[in-house]
Amino acid sequence: MLLTSAYAVSAQELSDIGSVSIDGYVGNRIADCINTRVKGQDVEHLTEPFTHKNDTASWQTEFWGKWVQGAIASYRYKPDPQLYKMIEESVDRIIATQQPDGYIGNYAPDAHLLQWDVWGRKYVALGLMAWHRLSGDQKALDATRRLIDHVMTEIGPEPGKADIARVGNYHGMAASSILEPVVYLYKTINDPKYLGFANYIVGSWETPEGPQLISKALEGVDVAARFPHPDEWFSPENGQKAYEMMSCYVGLLELYKLTGNPAYLDVVEKAVGNIIDKEINIAGSGSSFESWYHGKDFQTRPTYHTMETCVTFTWMQLLDKLLSLTDKPSYADQIERTMYNALMASLKDDASQIAKYSPIEGHRFEGEEQCGMHINCCNANGPRGFAMIPEFAVKHKGGNVYLNYYGDMTASVDLGSKKSVTITEKGTYPVGDKVEISVDPSKAGTAFTLNLRIPVWSVDTKVSINGEPVAGVCPGAYLPIERKWQKGDRVTVEFDMPVRVVEQDMMQAVTRGPIVFARDSRYADGFVDETAVIDANADGIVEGAELVEGPGFAWMTLQVPVTVGSNLEGTDAERKVGFCDFASSGNSWDPAVRYRVWIPRTFNVRLERLY
Repeated sequence: MLLTSAYAVSAQELSDIGSVSIDGYVGNRIADCINTRVKGQDVEHLTEPFTHKNDTASWQTEFWGKWVQGAIASYRYKPDPQLYKMIEESVDRIIATQQPDGYIGNYAPDAHLLQWDVWGRKYVALGLMAWHRLSGDQKALDATRRLIDHVMTEIGPEPGKADIARVGNYHGMAASSILEPVVYLYKTINDPKYLGFANYIVGSWETPEGPQLISKALEGVDVAARFPHPDEWFSPENGQKAYEMMSCYVGLLELYKLTGNPAYLDVVEKAVGNIIDKEINIAGSGSSFESWYHGKDFQTRPTYHTMETCVTFTWMQLLDKLLSLTDKPSYADQIERTMYNALMASLKDDASQIAKYSPIEGHRFEGEEQCGMHINCCNANGPRGFAMIPEFAVKHKGGNVYLNYYGDMTASVDLGSKKSVTITEKGTYPVGDKVEISVDPSKAGTAFTLNLRIPVWSVDTKVSINGEPVAGVCPGAYLPIERKWQKGDRVTVEFDMPVRVVEQDMMQAVTRGPIVFARDSRYADGFVDETAVIDANADGIVEGAELVEGPGFAWMTLQVPVTVGSNLEGTDAERKVGFCDFASSGNSWDPAVRYRVWIPRTFNVRLERLY
């Protein structure tokens, strides 16, 4: 073996979950995405550009790599022979385009390494490796090896080769995110040259031309302030590009699993902590024009091109990898918020499109067709977020089972030693506040620890086993329940889910549990942009708000008492207005429908002072 520390770290990785099936609203949205977006894709259209070698600037080749990873994750969730065949045929077409020197892509020979060329090769390698892990197809592994070998003839520390920190855009972040498949390849075939190349990539980050992803994270430099504001936004000088930055950190976590270097994990946790503190908005995503911009502070402002879906998914992906490595439930809380709000909001009601941007106010719309193709980056990448939900839902490590997702779900977990457990959740969470969990081991008396995620927002959560209360429930932590489980054991979790008001910059927003709510013009109960006051008590709780049966467009409808407008004399200023969950707001993508999360709060000089 080449490494000793690698296997110590790998031992902490999660075991495979036997199967997960999610029902209810979320399960339906996952199924809609698979059936309409994933299976409805014209895959030949995505593979056709690989037959040409005349591009110099576009990112056409990323679309197949993104689609195929989402398709493979979807197949793992719900095996489907038709989808398997689509994936297999697309892989065969990609491999057929590989040149004798190993290159797979569509750039002209004299344009290699320009713009998005290496980024596209990264996505091809990720797609091929994902297929190899699913199918065992040796051709896919061989093609990946030859692809990476060819990259290494063009990029590296040796004289005559390009420095990866100078390749492509964004201080080399797009190109150097190829770290992720390089690490996967090393883990698969154990050839030390790939580990050497991975170490070279990480070393290049700290060169004067590089993105300094390690040093600036350790120094606590905000992700939005690592480099001067670029004169040309989409260019090599932009060091704040969110999606590419996080993609590099995903690769660094994979390298951490191999080397056990604690600095790598520390770097990513510090960067993620900064993103949470400074960038992630109330709906669980961030970015403007696809870059970090201190977005949490500016989230109440109307802002161009916010919450790119590629950013939303990669944020979830990065958090999920940290959750798997650290068992810190704060990462699961972040994923839950992003999933229910930003991710669900990106999928049109009929699942025909995934939004490129999902602004906090306005209306959603179909993204541009990119690179002369009938698709864009987020339509290709978004399904990966939906297919990730079952992977996040339940995790198993050693003698511990972690429940991160609450709602209608059935999961089987292989506990080893010919023992397994089936966990079934029933309840309408997060519409309802209670979840009933059935724990049915294959053998009575099977011992393991069931770890229940207690969300940080649920201040007073009540848990019982077979009707007996459980002590020690703490918000923002896992509740470990260690016992010998019997068939028929039942766990009940009741969450504390009052309606709350969040205030920022003379604006107010409404939340309940993990859900953010928005006014929507389809309620026809007033002007959605009108000023209003949502009264709350000292704890921020809105008294008198209630969930009600709403119109068909909304998953949830919340009637909230407000005082609208600036006239209090002889009007109906005090009334209840409808708010729907953010994912449902504007979900028809009709430009005549307007929604808004942050409501301007009317200034009351009797209660507030300017000086």
